[in-house]
Amino acid sequence: MTDNEVAAAPVARRSTGAPPAPAAASDASHGERSRRGLRKSARRRENWAALSFLSPFIVGLLVITVGPMIASLYLSFTDYSLIGDANWIGLENYQRMLDDPRLAASIGVTVRYVFISVPLQLAMALGLAMILDKGVRGLPFYRSIFYLPSLLGGSVAIAIMWRQIFGTEGLVNQVLALFGVEGQGWISHPDYALDTLILLNVWTFGSPMVIFLAGLRQIPAMYYEAARVDGAGPVRRFLNITVPLLTPIIFFNLVLQIINAFQAFTQAFIVSGGKGGPSDSTLFYTLYLYDRGFTAFDMGYASALAWLLLTIIGLFTALNFLMSKFWVFYGD
Repeated sequence: MTDNEVAAAPVARRSTGAPPAPAAASDASHGERSRRGLRKSARRRENWAALSFLSPFIVGLLVITVGPMIASLYLSFTDYSLIGDANWIGLENYQRMLDDPRLAASIGVTVRYVFISVPLQLAMALGLAMILDKGVRGLPFYRSIFYLPSLLGGSVAIAIMWRQIFGTEGLVNQVLALFGVEGQGWISHPDYALDTLILLNVWTFGSPMVIFLAGLRQIPAMYYEAARVDGAGPVRRFLNITVPLLTPIIFFNLVLQIINAFQAFTQAFIVSGGKGGPSDSTLFYTLYLYDRGFTAFDMGYASALAWLLLTIIGLFTALNFLMSKFWVFYGD
């Protein structure tokens, strides 16, 4: 080995030796930790941004919904008159329900209203949706016109108009008089007063009709074409194609309309003058609840009635979901 080679050997060892490797690994590890920290910081900022956008909903949910529900649950175990202090009485309010004849009457009226008006409303909505699905000219206009009753049907103005239409001097009796038929005060007769409210609910078919129309538009046309080729008529195509493929939409509308029907209040309050008459024939459950809480100032009992209504609606909804597996057919 020459002198130059001997002199160069230490330099080569210093330039190609192992000592610099740990420093490079440390720099890479530090860089990875920095990137991980930046990602965590960005994720944290995104979470805070999401919470800031959700905060109005969360505050509203806690203050307007959850808070009053908890207060109502507490008041249902008390004797509270809206004026004095709430006195704890345990289950007495719930025990009173067993011997309350007007409560039993209100449940009967409400169940009759739900079981008659909801099927008729959905049938009307589906029928008109199928007519509009045929490609009627000016479909957006008709869809808006038919949807309008759903927006106005629960208003005080429509309830007042309904009371005038079915009154003794109302439009219905005027039309009957043209045919020589003597009318009567439909809303003041216990046998017909509830029927007028059922008719009003059927009239508000716009919302389920729009949903049915959207569902009908999703059914492939080739199914109907194949059925026509096989000789299937309109009734058979409706029963074997339209109804099975539309069962998820029917189920959705059924659940929503049952819940809405159980909570009906404005129509009965206006038409009956807030009393549920005549002879409690229009005494809806919500109307009786209102009467106990804000007329008799028995808010403790009214709170218990509210929780009973929640339980009834929950049971009907659970029953619908339980039975849906036998008649609702999904594409998957």
